[in-house]
Amino acid sequence: FKMCPGRVICKLLSSGEKEVDLAVQSAKAAFKIWSQMSGMERSRVLLEAARIIREQRDEIATLETINNGKSIFEAKVDIDISWQCLEYYAGLAGSLAGEHIQLPGGSFGYTRREPLGVCAGIGAWNYPFQTACWKCAPALACGNAMVFKPSPFTPITVVRLAEIFTEAGVPKGLFNVVQGGAATGQLLCHHPDVAKISFTGSVPTGSKIMEMAAKGIKPVTLELGGKSPLIIFSDCDMENAINGALMANFLTQGEVCCNGTRVFVERKILDAFTKEVVKRTQKIKIGDPLLEDTRMGALINRPHLDRVQGFIKQAKEQGAEVLCGGDLYVPDDPKLKNGYYMRPCVLGKCKDDMTCVKEEIFGPVMSILPFDTEEEVLERANNTKFGLAGGVFTRDIQKAHRVVAALKAGMCFINNYNVSPVELPFGGYKQSGFGRENGRAAIEHYTQLKTVCVEMGNVESVF
Repeated sequence: FKMCPGRVICKLLSSGEKEVDLAVQSAKAAFKIWSQMSGMERSRVLLEAARIIREQRDEIATLETINNGKSIFEAKVDIDISWQCLEYYAGLAGSLAGEHIQLPGGSFGYTRREPLGVCAGIGAWNYPFQTACWKCAPALACGNAMVFKPSPFTPITVVRLAEIFTEAGVPKGLFNVVQGGAATGQLLCHHPDVAKISFTGSVPTGSKIMEMAAKGIKPVTLELGGKSPLIIFSDCDMENAINGALMANFLTQGEVCCNGTRVFVERKILDAFTKEVVKRTQKIKIGDPLLEDTRMGALINRPHLDRVQGFIKQAKEQGAEVLCGGDLYVPDDPKLKNGYYMRPCVLGKCKDDMTCVKEEIFGPVMSILPFDTEEEVLERANNTKFGLAGGVFTRDIQKAHRVVAALKAGMCFINNYNVSPVELPFGGYKQSGFGRENGRAAIEHYTQLKTVCVEMGNVESVF
């Protein structure tokens, strides 16, 4: 493999109505076999898929770096999280159960957790392989089939995932991949044999998917955008807080939905914190993402790079100060000169009503805002249409728990940020979506509950 910035890697045909229907019908046939297998049988197949991914980690990570532009260092972490996700749900597959309820006179009832059928997964371009695993692992563990549509900007690695499932022994067609943009996604959402839709992406697209799902009364899981607050108190461990702020803003070139891009810093440490963050940001190694020591690769495409640059230009016009970065970066290697690189940016003198503070930039741009009191910062932190994540850095454990309890966000971090163990549910409040990925919570979204009432006596008729 070689990095080819700004050049075409491959061409794929968009899946039309015929291809989407074939994928769904194939998944439907596989579902009949898979759903009748025991949880333990499904578990063994998922564990085998996890083993293959673990063994091919470096190869898949390289493919993901070429697919997306993120550093190989990060891509390897993504692949590790992916096989861990499959292992986790393999472990749960054999324990899926309903409950038994004793009723009067020896009668009883019980519930069954049953799979939904063919689920549609629609992925994002920032974590292509990992997002696919987050969606398909619980779906398959519960006995469902899945048709997955990756982003047209990152179509490659999910195809490898489909091949791995086949190698692991799933019924043919259980995990199918269709390619394309919005039109292909619409065909999936409207298909009468698709039972559920799980989408990761932007708020406007999530809203459209809800509308389409409503026509078929289909359940949806939506993991949408964010503009998450990161609150740094003066009693924090400064070094740890600086590391947290960098992790909260610059992973995957800042293209992360749960990033803590509104960094609220208690005024008494504002200058010291800002100075050190700027110093550390300027040292981030940008360049060829296939090199092990690179820490920031290229943004996804030219229109997105231009959009991020537009946000920085607007921030300056509205009175923010660019403390470092924000400009285009041209690596020394001539092979990389057409890449979509920019220097990570830190903005100072930010105010809550600025566009850079209110809107999701989805690039390597950190906005620093001073605060004075806990009450004040909580009100400002929650004053957003989003509610995906939030973080707090403090040595005061009571304050830490008090603050996260008050944050209106689905995923909160104390003295860390952007840690995503597959054992913990992930999802948002407000316009950041609903439903949860990962953890036991995801089981709820990929099963339906059947209640059975058993009468041990004779039916007493009122007629």
